[in-house]
Formats: sequence, C-alpha cells, structure tokens
Amino acid sequence: MTQILELANDHWQVGLLPTTGGSVAYGRVNVGGAWHDVLRPTPLESLTSVPDTASYPLVPWSNRIAGGKLRWAGKTYQLRVNHSDGTAIHGTASEYPWTIVEADATHAVLEFASREVYGVNFPWTFTARFTYRLDGDRFTWTYGIVNSDHETFPAGFGHHPYFERSVAGSRTAHLQLNTDQAYDAEGCIPFGEAGAIRPDADFRASREIGGAFVDDCYTARTSPTLATITWPGVLDLDIEADDLLSHAVVYIPEGKSFFAVEPVSNANDAFNLAERGIHSANLLLVQPGQTVTASFSLIAKPLA
Repeated sequence: MTQILELANDHWQVGLLPTTGGSVAYGRVNVGGAWHDVLRPTPLESLTSVPDTASYPLVPWSNRIAGGKLRWAGKTYQLRVNHSDGTAIHGTASEYPWTIVEADATHAVLEFASREVYGVNFPWTFTARFTYRLDGDRFTWTYGIVNSDHETFPAGFGHHPYFERSVAGSRTAHLQLNTDQAYDAEGCIPFGEAGAIRPDADFRASREIGGAFVDDCYTARTSPTLATITWPGVLDLDIEADDLLSHAVVYIPEGKSFFAVEPVSNANDAFNLAERGIHSANLLLVQPGQTVTASFSLIAKPLA
C-alpha cells in the first residue's frame, strides 16, 4: 500500500506521496464547511504513477531539454530522452522515492539525494529538499536544491500543480496571470528571447479557461502574485511566488477536466538558451555546498 502523508488544518487537506517521486496526491480546500478538491486528485489505482498525481517536483530543471542535449560551458551532455517528443522533460528527481526528513500535522520536508542512487539523468550530483507547510489559508511550497558536487552547475526547479476546471459544481475556472511576455516556441522549445504573448494564451486580464490548447512558458512578471484562479461563486486562489520563480508554464489540454499553472525558475530548454546568450532563461548557478531555495504559496479565499 502506497503511503500518503497527510497535512491538515481548518483550511487545507493535503496528501503527499514521498515514495512516488515526492509528489502531491491531493489538495482540498474547506468551502462552506465541506472539503473540495482544488488540485486534481490522484486516482487510487495511480498512486505509484507520477504523471497521474496532483503535482510533482521539477528538479534539477523545469520542462524540456531539446533532444536531451544539455549544453553548458562549451560541453554537450547527452541526457536520457524520457518523453515521446524526443526531449528530456521535467527533471529527474521525480523518478525516484523521496525520504521524509521531518513531518508534523501541518508541515513536511521531503528529500532526494542523487548520489545515493544510480542512473540519475543529470551530469552533477545534487540534493533536492522540498518543504510543504500549511499556515491558515496559505499552503506554501518551498523548493530547495543543494550542490553536492565538486564544481558549480546550472540548474532550475519548479512544481507541476494540476487544478480542477470546476470546484464544488462551479462554472469553469477563470485565470489571471501577471506576466507580460512569453516565448515563441515549437513543440514547447523556444526560438529565442521572450516576446509578445499569443492571443490564445493571453491571461493578463482574467478570463475563462477556454477550449483552446495552451502549453506556453511566460516571464516578465509584474506582481508578487503570479496568478489568480477564480472558480466563480466558490473560490479565489492567489498564487504568490518569490522573484526567483521568474517563469510560469500554463498547460490547458483540450477536453480535460484539469489544467496546470506551474511556478518555475527557468524557461523551457534553459540550458541551451543560456548557451546561446539568452540570459532571460534564468538558470540558477549553484556553487559547491550551496543551497538555493524559493517558495510559492496557494492562498485560498472561499466565496461561499
């Protein structure tokens, strides 16, 4: 039986899946005295399948690396391609069980140390330490990466939360995103610097999550509140994020009951963008022994 580590207070119920890549099983909010799934809940039969969870860690990079070719400092490292589009996707730490470092009723720290396992899909050794904490109506996620190698390496991190399109019988969710630029891309691989946001992916003004397919990477943030999701008449959810999380990925699949808003540090294919001199890709340079952290919070504001 897969272990679910539950955190709970008067506002949130959260389930964590340490052995399933350190992922999140569910996130529920108390609306009018009843618990409702806000994050897409993981089916019981899928508790061991990372892609089917409510959210999973993206570390030591977010999104894709074209062809699995990580270019850095004049060298090319061939990573294992792990997606049907021929990319290395969503980091590597979620491929392994994580350890519970500490936990109580309202917080938990999960950790993955890459030097303790074989075959990690990254050229340098690192430790990922992610903290989840409930404080009133605020659910805070803190990413951390430690360089356990002997040389400086580039990295990034994020999480992949899926949200329900409808909560407690609401109409379709509305999204408002505080970013002014996005990357022109093919197959989610950017061509160059960020620029204008295409119309189908423009959520600078709050609007309903529509039927058009979106899988876009945004930057040029304009507020400490990265995004606001509204389920009309039921719930507002603010996503507040540290400045280091300078990018966001919005994924809206056609015909599905969920969508994703991902607070992340780096652009898609950031290693290769940076090697071409595109510094807005925002790679983190982590020194030997250094720990880099950043947080975001989901703040639940019931309307009913």
